[in-house]
Amino acid sequence: MLKHLTIKNYALIKHLEMQPSSEFNIITGETGAGKSIMLGAIGLLLGNRADTKTLYDKSQKCVIEGNFDVTGYPVKEIFEEEELDYENETIIRREINQNGKSRAFINDTPVMLETLKKVGDQLIDIHSQHETILLGSSNFQLKVVDSVAGNQELLNDYKEIFTQHKTLETAYNELVNNATNAKKELDYHSFLLNELNEAHLEPGEQETLQEELKLLENAEEIKSKLNLLLDQLSNSEQAVTDTLHHAVNELEKLCSFSDKYENLKKRAESCFIELKDIVDEIEKQDSNIDFDQGKTEQVQERLSLIYNLQQKHQVNSVKDLLNIQMETELRVNKTLNLDQEIATLKDKLEHAQSQLKKASKQLTERRAAVIPKIEEKLTKLLTDLGMPDATIKIEHNIADPGINGADNITFLFSASKGIEPKELKKVASGGEFSRLLLCTKYLIADKTALPTIIFDEIDSGISGEIAIKVGNMMQGMSQNHQLFTISHLPQIAARGTAHYFVYKDNTNEKAVSRIKKLTNDERIAEIAEMIGGEKPSSAVLQNAREMLAV
Repeated sequence: MLKHLTIKNYALIKHLEMQPSSEFNIITGETGAGKSIMLGAIGLLLGNRADTKTLYDKSQKCVIEGNFDVTGYPVKEIFEEEELDYENETIIRREINQNGKSRAFINDTPVMLETLKKVGDQLIDIHSQHETILLGSSNFQLKVVDSVAGNQELLNDYKEIFTQHKTLETAYNELVNNATNAKKELDYHSFLLNELNEAHLEPGEQETLQEELKLLENAEEIKSKLNLLLDQLSNSEQAVTDTLHHAVNELEKLCSFSDKYENLKKRAESCFIELKDIVDEIEKQDSNIDFDQGKTEQVQERLSLIYNLQQKHQVNSVKDLLNIQMETELRVNKTLNLDQEIATLKDKLEHAQSQLKKASKQLTERRAAVIPKIEEKLTKLLTDLGMPDATIKIEHNIADPGINGADNITFLFSASKGIEPKELKKVASGGEFSRLLLCTKYLIADKTALPTIIFDEIDSGISGEIAIKVGNMMQGMSQNHQLFTISHLPQIAARGTAHYFVYKDNTNEKAVSRIKKLTNDERIAEIAEMIGGEKPSSAVLQNAREMLAV
């Protein structure tokens, strides 16, 4: 429900504020005074596009703000989806700056126009004689049937089941497709896995083998050099070890002459001991070096196997090969287990299909049961509004399950006796559409939480007794829902809870649209002018009082 509306610097409106009634708000005024401008401003709160042409004063920004009581409206889920703070009293604001850029806010949080439309569509429902195309929408017609049938809870349950089924169906189809592709590649991956398993690869193996092969391939040269070193250090007549040992002995003799030679002797002894260790190590290495052609070929073959595997898998280390081996094993095992996964998921999908079929059938039965009631009530309401020969038929066909069930609903209409009813968009005129839309809204008004409804001159083309009935119908709707009606008919204007008058103020250089809430006396005068013109007679004024029951 709209509690407060502020419009600043929009079209002919410099500053306008109103606090509408929670029931039936009537808006009247002369043509061009700004009634439609108000609707344009409200449209901006619903996410409509705007530009700088909408600015009254090009040097200032335009601001439109609406305070809404959203208690009971289905907007909480939208707030959660869009990560907005939910408040029972929600403020929607739209700003358009001097260069035409627009910003939108919900509870002071900036939002995209798409989000604004999502929320706005649940809060305000604008219908004019040019916008009755909604009635021809199959989705809207289905909503009418569900509203009268009281299907909202059942429909919510169905949608949850449908979503779960769709998720399972997608997962099942993907798994089947993946299984088909995986099984095509199973032999290849199994071959790769067997090849890697048979290689018995070990971490660090490649580096060890490469070092071993280097020694084997150069064994003859290494052994020759080690023997040469042994000759020089230990085995020849002028071996280094003998020479150094002799030097130690000579230094020991000098120690008897002076203690200062003791340190030199100790250092020489250390060198001799170290040299002996070196000779021992060389002898050990020499004894371990042996040219073994068989061993060399064995290492070469092992390295060749590793190199070939690395080339095949486009990697550079045994570690990478071991990772590929593990991944391939997982892939093969997963493929081998796919049949069981598919069977399990198929069982779940079949259970979901059964639930979906049951929920769909319940919806279909509820919808079918209420259709004759809707046809009868709409036909009667149209008769009351001066269309005694009008016929409404609702065509109900079963279709594949969708998000709203498995039913195709089509409203068929005929305004003339003996004429076969056809789809609304093919046979209904603008005036007929308007009356049928009003009857439909009236029918579902006490069945659902409709947003604030705005009727923009959909009473065009009616008068007299029919206008009184339309006014009564709107008044009845406003008992449970906030209603705005822009009208030129006194019979309708007289039924309002609150009456607002829009007028053009020409006292300044630039005309300004203004709005005022009429007092009882002002309402009498306005209704009288709507009946009898600018200077109504006393009889017309009395008629206006009677219409207002004042």
